[in-house]
Amino acid sequence: MLKNVLGFGAIAALAGCQYLPNTENLDANAPVADASSYTLAANAAYSETLPWDDVEDEELSSRGFIATLEDPVIRKADGSVVIDLSAFDFATGDAPDTVNPSLWRHLKLIKKHGLFEVADGIYQVRGFDLSVMSVIEGETGYIVIDPLLSTETAAAAMELVRSQLGDKPIHAVIYTHSHADHFGGAKGIVSVEDVKSGRVKVLAPEGFLEHSVSENIIAGPAMTRRSTYQFGRDLKPGPLGLAGSGIGTQLSVGSIRLLPPSHTITRTGERMTLDGVEFVFQVTPGAEAPAEMNFYLPGKRALCLAENANVTMHNVLTPRGALVRDAQVWAHYLTESQVLFGGEAEVLFNSHGWPRWGQEDLNEFIASHRDAYKYLHDQSVRLMNKGLTEMEIAEQIALPEPLAAKWYNRGYYGTMSHNSKAVYQRYLGWYDGNPTNLNPLPPEDAGARYVEALGGAGNAVKLAREAYAEGDYRWAAELANRVVFADDSNTGAREVLAQSFEQMAYQAEGMLWRNMYLMGAKEARTTPGAVTISTQSPDMIAAVDTKDLLELIAIKVDPVRAAGKDISLNLQFPERKEAFNIALKHSVLVQRVGNDAEADATLTMPRLALLGMLVQGRTPEQMIAAGALSVSGDGAALGQLLSSLEDPAGTKPFEIVSP
Repeated sequence: MLKNVLGFGAIAALAGCQYLPNTENLDANAPVADASSYTLAANAAYSETLPWDDVEDEELSSRGFIATLEDPVIRKADGSVVIDLSAFDFATGDAPDTVNPSLWRHLKLIKKHGLFEVADGIYQVRGFDLSVMSVIEGETGYIVIDPLLSTETAAAAMELVRSQLGDKPIHAVIYTHSHADHFGGAKGIVSVEDVKSGRVKVLAPEGFLEHSVSENIIAGPAMTRRSTYQFGRDLKPGPLGLAGSGIGTQLSVGSIRLLPPSHTITRTGERMTLDGVEFVFQVTPGAEAPAEMNFYLPGKRALCLAENANVTMHNVLTPRGALVRDAQVWAHYLTESQVLFGGEAEVLFNSHGWPRWGQEDLNEFIASHRDAYKYLHDQSVRLMNKGLTEMEIAEQIALPEPLAAKWYNRGYYGTMSHNSKAVYQRYLGWYDGNPTNLNPLPPEDAGARYVEALGGAGNAVKLAREAYAEGDYRWAAELANRVVFADDSNTGAREVLAQSFEQMAYQAEGMLWRNMYLMGAKEARTTPGAVTISTQSPDMIAAVDTKDLLELIAIKVDPVRAAGKDISLNLQFPERKEAFNIALKHSVLVQRVGNDAEADATLTMPRLALLGMLVQGRTPEQMIAAGALSVSGDGAALGQLLSSLEDPAGTKPFEIVSP
């Protein structure tokens, strides 16, 4: 079964999406609002609470800089832009009116790009993608840690390394965890043949392959759509738009591939020497990722904490959707890291952000970061056990001053508000215990009744405008949202909703919150454009277990189309020496290993042919004509099954801020 049906891997699907402009909109020329007087006052007051005297990160984020690309634009072979490293050059000086001052400070640091020296023989390429690529010099070549999201950015990063440090071979690649921005670029720097021949070792934590490919299978379309909000996919970088993505500036949009590992790390304390460099590993499953590991380099007294410690609070539950992570376990792993390595390490580096130097500083960083996650967990549970609901907990929980005073504990990526709700969900689920919320009205029905109770749409919009004029943007958005869900053609309500979102975005310290508010504002004014989703790379498909791929059929069954059908099909995939049976009855599709002698038909084909019918809409007749499919038995049975499935994804993404 899938152990992690959602995760960062959905970005692989996101990167394969092209969002096209839509001419059908409410007001394509609607201006983006400036910061209101209330937003100016809120940001000024917020600035007074910030630890401006702590300027250490300004030095740390620039320390060791060697060089960067002369041409800041990384492109695909066809000339299309993968990432523009200069896109955030606007972030200089004091914060503009439309950006939270804390967020602005973070953006100015996280935007720095190029090759940096971490310690003797340890380097990082930062700012070339959402993640950081680390490079360790061995006796005769390089060991690469986390080769970014796209093959193009990884190749550009390695070209910069070689131009500055020497043209030496790569002997090993290490994936610290199963999220796509830490493995998707590997084929840009090494090949399958390099691994097969033994010239290159590829290391990953136990469970990596399963989790890295399973993340996209079940809820990929929904997560992809929500990811466009989280990462501000349609926002232009600038003071009125995209101002970073928390753990990096932006996602690259290149080619995401999967080079499977050749060696798996299974236990804490496992040691390995790669090109003369000794590694000691710590496995941390279930913290930031379901398959993740830290490592220590005794000869260099350097500790890598992967993505378990960052320059911001991370997400316990990502806004795009995921299985809830365990904040308590996360904290315990950081304690273990400190116990195992904190007494020796002199430098700490991670897979996002910049390093920290000095034993005292790095131990304080680990302990403070650990305490933030532990406080989040313990206090959320304490308040939960006192009877507070997730909304009530989120409204009052905040880090104590000694922890909040650390810039790296602030919520540029994850927030205390969102994370406390995740802790609540992990233990109690979505239901808050109030029977009113056990079976509430759906948004459209509730919206219509709220509007009626408020005296009609005109009065409801009037109240929303009054709330906006008074700087009460959360209430203005709540009112306008009710009107929109009652009548999505009400342009007045949609504009109040958009403007309320904008002001909340300008006040947000969290980069993801800013992105989601601004994306909401954009879609309140302009309906979502057409989307073309490309299939995943052959690497990803080849790595997925067939039983997981067959679940794609099960979740596509339309109960109306499937009503009354009783179909059994044998599937044979000769190239994989696999045989399965799938059966549809009661509008439920089940699978089992092996064929059934009583099946209606037996289908023999390469597994990619099945994907062609499921994902690309190829017909059985086309597959048979191409020689990719042979059928014995009832030739109509396959067509009956396919006709029971919902249509392939349309060209229009589902709405989020409207019905």
